[in-house]
Amino acid sequence: MIQDLGTSRGGPDEFVEFWAAGQPVKGEFHCAECGYGVTIVRTLPTCPMCGGSSWEQSTWSLFGKTRRP
Repeated sequence: MIQDLGTSRGGPDEFVEFWAAGQPVKGEFHCAECGYGVTIVRTLPTCPMCGGSSWEQSTWSLFGKTRRP
């Protein structure tokens, strides 16, 4: 069964959406349990480091990963 695991964390205006292993996704995600990061263009796996099944989508920016001189 695939379920949306949404929860709030931090301030009342902040919302972190959790994704379950097995959901089809595209992007960068971090394990909600241990922080292990993956880049996925298919279904989310179970975390290879801790076996966790909840993932948080990472914020992505075209300019966030550029190197500065």
